Amino acid sequence: MTKTRFGYTLLLTIMLPKILGHLLWRAWRQPAYLNHICERFGWYRIFSKNVIWLHAVSVGETRAAQILIKKLNERYPAHQILLTHMTPTGREAGEALFGDSVLRCYLPYDYPFAVKRFLRHFSPRVGILMETEIWFNLVHQCHINKMPLYLVNARLSQRSATKYSQITHLVRQALADLAGIAAQTEEDAIRLRSLGAETVNVTGNLKFDIVPSATTLAFGRELREKFGRDRRILLAASTREGEEALLLDKLDAFLPEGILIVIVPRHPQRFDEVATLLQRRGVRFQRRSANEAIDANTKVVLGDTMGEMFAYYAASDIALIGGSFLPYGAQNLIEACASGKAVIIGPHVYNFTEVTQLAVNTGAALQVSDINEAAQKVNALFQQKQMYEAMGQAGLAFSKQYQGATERTLSLLKFES
Repeated sequence: MTKTRFGYTLLLTIMLPKILGHLLWRAWRQPAYLNHICERFGWYRIFSKNVIWLHAVSVGETRAAQILIKKLNERYPAHQILLTHMTPTGREAGEALFGDSVLRCYLPYDYPFAVKRFLRHFSPRVGILMETEIWFNLVHQCHINKMPLYLVNARLSQRSATKYSQITHLVRQALADLAGIAAQTEEDAIRLRSLGAETVNVTGNLKFDIVPSATTLAFGRELREKFGRDRRILLAASTREGEEALLLDKLDAFLPEGILIVIVPRHPQRFDEVATLLQRRGVRFQRRSANEAIDANTKVVLGDTMGEMFAYYAASDIALIGGSFLPYGAQNLIEACASGKAVIIGPHVYNFTEVTQLAVNTGAALQVSDINEAAQKVNALFQQKQMYEAMGQAGLAFSKQYQGATERTLSLLKFES
C-alpha cells in the first residue's frame, strides 16, 4: 500500500465513528438508511455467478443507467446484472425500474476489508462506475484482482477537478488503474486528463438515450386531465431545499389566471416538509399521491410520487429545473427537452454546464439570473403559446441530436464473458 493510500485509509478508519453517526442522522430523516447496514461493510445474503456489476450512487445515476442495463441484459443473457447504490432512494429507483431483472445491494464503504469481501463474494466479470465515483481502495482492489473496471458517463465539473487536484497522487493512480473512461463531453475529458487519466474516450451523455415510453406519455395525458385540460401547467422539477420557498415567495407572479404550479421535490424524504411549508403559507394545494382530480381553485400540486418525472413533464407546458436557483449545481434538463417542453433554468448549473449551454444555444432552454427573471420569462411565454411550443420542438431536436452514447459506451467494455 502506497503512503498516500495508507494515509487515506487511516483517515477513513479515524472517521468511522463520524461516518456511522452520519448514517444514523440520515436514518433519522429517512429510516430506510437503517436497512441492510451489513452490506455497507461487505456482508451479503444474495449471491450469483457471472456477474456484471454496475454502480449507481443514487436516483440520477440509476435512471441514467437504465438503457445501458437493458442493452447489457440483451447482449449478455447468460450474465446477471448486479446494481449497487449508496442511498435508499437509489435502491428504490433501481427496484422500480428493473424489478427482479437485476440484483441490488449497497456498495460497501471504501475500507480494504469491506471492498475485498464484496469482490470475493460476487467475483464480477467487469465493473462499471457511473459518472464521478472514484473510490481509491475499491479501484485498487479491482486492479490487483485483474477485474476490468470502467468509469462511464463520466462528468467532472471544474469545482470537482479543483478538489481532486489537491490529492493528485491518489487520483492519478486510481485513474491509471481503470480499464477505461467514457466521458460525457470533451470538457470532462480534458479535466480528467489534467488529473492523469490516459484512456479517456468522449462517448456522450447516456441520459440523451432515455426517452419517454408510449405508456408514460399516455399516463402523462391522464395526469393532464386531472390537472385540468384548459389550465396552463408550470412544472418545478426536482426542487431542492430552499427553492420551494423561493417559488412561493413569487407565487402571485407565477400565477396569472389559469396557471397551476406542480412542485416535485428532488428527494422523497422532503415531500412532507414541502407539504408543511405549503400549509404554513396558506397555499391551497393537493397531493399527487391522493390521485384526485385537481380543483379549479387549487394553486399548487405537490408531486409526492416516485418514478413519474417523465409523466409530469408530459403533463406540463413549461418546466423550471430545480437545483439551479440555489447553488446546488442544477438537476438534469435532458428529460424535459426529450419530453418536448420549454425549459427555464437558473444560474447555478455547474453540474450540467455544457449541456445547459447546448440547450440554450439550440433554443430549447432559457437561462435566467434568478427567480424574479424566471417569473418574468414564464409569464412572457404563457402569453405566446407558439413560442413555448417552438422551444419544446427545439428540445426534441436537441435531445435526438445527441443520442447514441449507450452504443458508444458498450463498444468500450472489454472483459472475459
